[in-house]
Amino acid sequence: MSLLAAAQKMDFEEYDPKSTLVVPQHIVTRAKYPFIDIHNHQWSMPSQNLGELVSEMDKLNMAVMNNLSGRGYKDTDGYFDVQDSTYFKKSQSNIRAHYPNRFIQFTNISFLHLGRKDWTERTLKELETDVRNGAKGLKIYKDLGMEFKDDAGKIIPVDDPRLDAIWEKCGELHIPVLIHSADPSSFWDPMDKYNERWLELKTHPDRKRGNTSPAPWKTIIEEQHHIFRAHRNTIFIAAHFGWLAGDLSSLGKLLDECPNVYVEIAAIIAELGRQPRQARDFFIKYQDRILFGKDSWVPSEYATYFRVLETADEYFPYHKKYHAFWRMYGLALPDEVLKKVYYKNALRILPKLDGSAFPQ
Repeated sequence: MSLLAAAQKMDFEEYDPKSTLVVPQHIVTRAKYPFIDIHNHQWSMPSQNLGELVSEMDKLNMAVMNNLSGRGYKDTDGYFDVQDSTYFKKSQSNIRAHYPNRFIQFTNISFLHLGRKDWTERTLKELETDVRNGAKGLKIYKDLGMEFKDDAGKIIPVDDPRLDAIWEKCGELHIPVLIHSADPSSFWDPMDKYNERWLELKTHPDRKRGNTSPAPWKTIIEEQHHIFRAHRNTIFIAAHFGWLAGDLSSLGKLLDECPNVYVEIAAIIAELGRQPRQARDFFIKYQDRILFGKDSWVPSEYATYFRVLETADEYFPYHKKYHAFWRMYGLALPDEVLKKVYYKNALRILPKLDGSAFPQ
């Protein structure tokens, strides 16, 4: 088959043109300032070689990594659960023995057997124990509202009143709750030619959702916002910009209404990079409410985040075509805004975190 014939038979998924645009290029592999990654996952922290991890962090100028999976994660007979407290304690022991200033952890709670009389008392006790042992916050997985089931086998809504005591306790303990609810709204839309996540859904069909699996996107997001409003004394960090990075006007209204809510940028940098003027204005206006996060630990991908935040580059690609086939632009954030996103905001809301190593 000739090259021309092969090209004419090429599928859309294969099409990946190289730009012929000649513009300044600034590949940033190391952040301008030391940063705290508030959204990371390390699944073998109790026995992990932290020296190897620190070596990679140093190359990026990552000062502190926050492991959101402090208790690990497992599936128990069709229910989702987290490991027992010994997993968290072993992780903390590994950190304290080797790099106490480079790693922090959030704990997790088990929703297994929600509905039993002793569930709340047991869970609050475990939460308090983990905080005494060093937990800096609580991470809630997206499965709350979509997968987690109570003891009666029913999906647990994000704003289930049986969880109110958990959110209130976090406020009393002065620890933030980093909560991931739902996924990009396009996952709920019809998978047709109008869906800009079509390629991602074709390559990852398990991500497709519908109004009955288990609820509409808007319902899950509104449940999340309900707990933000109902628990004003608790700091919440909405993971992934609360999946509103494509609707910054709505996100701004939420932040205006709920001063106890912060957001982090994990996995949504492509959304920000395609709207550089509006996103830059948003970062400047809400500079005290935004944290740095990445999510998956792939060191080479951090360069995309640094480039969007720090440079004024034009028309450059995201690191995963299926995730974002469009091109991006740098926000060229002012230094003071960068410092707040990279570390100052995290230092302000995380309990007892040493900030002496960071620039003023």
